[in-house]
Parts: sequence; C-alpha cells; structure tokens
Amino acid sequence: MLHNGYDLLYSYDNFKIQSHLAQLAPSTTYCIIGAGPSGLCTAKHALTFDHNATVKVFEQSQEIGGLWAYTEKTGKDLNGLDITCMYANLRTNLIKQGMGYPDYPIDEQAATFVTISDVIKQLEGYVDKYQLKKYIHFQHQVVRVVRNFETNQWNVLVKDLTSNQFTMHQFDFVLVCNGHYSSPIVPSFPGRSMFRGRQLHSKDYRRGENYRDERVLVIGGGHSGMDIAPDIAVYADKVVLSHRCKVPVHTGDRVVQKPEVLRLTPTGAEFVDGTEEHFDVIIYCTGYRYSTPFLSVDCGVSLHDNAISPLYYHCININQPTMAFIGLPFNACLMLMMDLQARFCMTFFSGQKPLPSKQEMLNTWQKDQDERQVRGLTGKLTHMLAGDLQQRYYDDVARIAGIVSLKPVLAKMHADCINSKNEDVNFRNYEYHIVDDENFVKVKIPPKSASSSVA
Repeated sequence: MLHNGYDLLYSYDNFKIQSHLAQLAPSTTYCIIGAGPSGLCTAKHALTFDHNATVKVFEQSQEIGGLWAYTEKTGKDLNGLDITCMYANLRTNLIKQGMGYPDYPIDEQAATFVTISDVIKQLEGYVDKYQLKKYIHFQHQVVRVVRNFETNQWNVLVKDLTSNQFTMHQFDFVLVCNGHYSSPIVPSFPGRSMFRGRQLHSKDYRRGENYRDERVLVIGGGHSGMDIAPDIAVYADKVVLSHRCKVPVHTGDRVVQKPEVLRLTPTGAEFVDGTEEHFDVIIYCTGYRYSTPFLSVDCGVSLHDNAISPLYYHCININQPTMAFIGLPFNACLMLMMDLQARFCMTFFSGQKPLPSKQEMLNTWQKDQDERQVRGLTGKLTHMLAGDLQQRYYDDVARIAGIVSLKPVLAKMHADCINSKNEDVNFRNYEYHIVDDENFVKVKIPPKSASSSVA
C-alpha cells in the first residue's frame, strides 16, 4: 500500500536509464496491469514501438474491457473480487469521437452517445485486429510490485486465481493500467449503520426497474447521480437527489432535489435544510478513489489526497522512470487520451527518444503543481484536465515525444458536450459531426430515453 508522505529516496539519473535501455537489447519485458481500454492500447503500442518486446497483460477478471464488461452480477465475483461495471441502460456522457482509438474508432454508424455494447464491441474488435488476446493472462491478479535495485528490474508477484498459485515475474517496465473506477467512496454519515433499508454504491447499480415502486435517495450531484436518478425515476415511487451544488442540476421533472444529508435515520434521512424524508433504498453516487494496493513503498510514488505523484505529465514515475500510469487524467477524450499517453511512454521506454533528466522532469511536474494550486485544481482534482489544460496537455505530450497530437476539434467537442450536460438533461439529443481539425457541427435529433455516466 502506498504511504502518504513517503520520503522518495530511491531514484537514479537519466544516464543510468539510457545505459539500462542499451543493456536490455534485443529483448525488453513489459508488465501491463489491467486489460481495460488503457491496458489494451498500451499493449498494442508496446508491441508496435518495440518489435522485440515481451509483453504480458495481467487481468484479474475473465474479460477484457474493465468496467465496460457488463454483467448483471453485483458484489463479488467467483474469485472474491469486487465487481464494477456500467449499468444496463448506459449511454455515454462523452462523444463517441473521443471513445475510440485513433487507429480503431467507434463505428461511424453509431449514435454520438454510444451504448455499453457499442464500446465493448469496439474493444473486442481492437483486440482481434491487433491479436492482443494471446498476451492477456486472465484471472491473474497482480499482488505486489517491488523494485529490484540489484537488477534494475521490477519483481511482480502474480496470483493465478484459478489455481491459487503465486508466481514471481521480472520485468524491465511496468505500466499501471488498472483504471480508477474500482475503489468506491462511501461517506460515513451519522446514523448510517441505523438505516434499515438497502444501501449500495453506484458500482452495484444495474437497472432502474429493480427499484419499482420504491422510495430512493440518490446521493451525489456528479455525472453518475445526475444520470442514475432520472433513470430510476421512471419506475420508482419517488426519487430524491441530494447534492451540494449551489444551483439545481438538470435531472428532469420526476426527480426531487435536496441539499446535503445531515444524518441518516432508521427509516430515511434528514437534510441540512431541516427537512426529513423516508426511503427504502440509498444509492451513493459519490465517486471513486485511485487505488494501487499492489505497489510497494519503494516504487517511488505516493498516493495522497487521491493524487499520485510525482509523475512526469501525469504518466511517468519520475523517481523510477521505468514505471508509468496510463489513464489517470480525467475530463478528457477518454480513450484517445489513453492512447496518446501510451505512445508518449513507449517513445521513451523503447529507446526511440531519451527521457529528460530527473531534475527537468521534477521541474516540469512542480510547474504543473504550482499552476494547479492557483487554479484550485488540487487534491482529487490534481489529474483533472480542466478548460484549456486539456488541449495543452495533448499538444505538450505530443511535442515532447515527437508524436501526433489530438486535433483541437476533439477537445472543443468534449467541452461543448460537458457544458451542454450541465445545462440540459436532454443533452444527448444531439449529434456531433467533425467538419475539420478545428470545427464541428451539432445537430438536434428527436429525444431518446436511456442515459448514463462514465465519471
């Protein structure tokens, strides 16, 4: 488990990295943790950038796709691991143009706001096109990652969940692609243990019809709460959305909005405005935290206040730069951003370009931290690509690595989509079409019913 305030003692300078890369030729080993969207494109680029690479992807579930692999099951899987997936009526709150990969986009015939089946179909097609399945070890859980300073490699302890056997592997590079929607945050309201109804996190929400004729309290005014509350309201007797937003959010007429919960009671909740309601079910749409319990303290990064640091461009571990994290930033063109990060990291890991010195990377990281402090993007917002930071991030990463960036039109479409979501519950009743690298058109279509969230 990562320790807050860990004194980062273990590091080495860039010339050591480069000499190490030279010694690794002709074969380099890559450990990729997770076979979700970030792990899949990272595996593909490891194989593409380094033709002599040995790549192993460890996935603790039985499927690719991470939270996009839908199942009706909730709670724990057959191996006792938490199940996290999107829900049945999902339509993304992100435009499809940002959901595909540059070399394997979402089907052009699909609507702008795609369903979970559209996404998993796209991921399965990507795996088939690049023959990635043979590199994926399903039902293999990474238990521990430890730096071996004698060999300049990583010792990775992996558990085969089917046989209950442990194996220690050695790798030159580790890329953490385990996502950040697996460790739910559930607030500890006074009286929580007294409530006699059902309580669950949004990770266990599947279908609105499961709450027919019930009184449901949805807690959280973020993307998930705003989508799940109206989804349930079609069937429930009453739905209340509790949030701390300063103004009402757009959820439609069937959802009653309340301020923050003051305390829970045996039969419901009291709110900070002095009112009280009775409920059968409470659903916590209160987000997730980054979780990397398999990393030992000698890995050179710390997890504090839901941020991982110090990282060069939110990717490369500055103190141990043969480790990287793919997919940490949010408020971005999801899969395109992951693909860009994977290409960024592999440009250096494959030896095609030398990394900047440790001090240069630290300076860059500190400059980013200082700007975020001024903008109020600290703590859980540390990895947020807010406003103009999104396109700047794409362009900076691409320029430094000498790779192709994302076209400005994509960030513009993403920003328009997010703004529309905050203003109109029916924001998905539009189609977005790219005109050129800078411009897009937005066309209104007849309203559609299903909705969802990825945040």
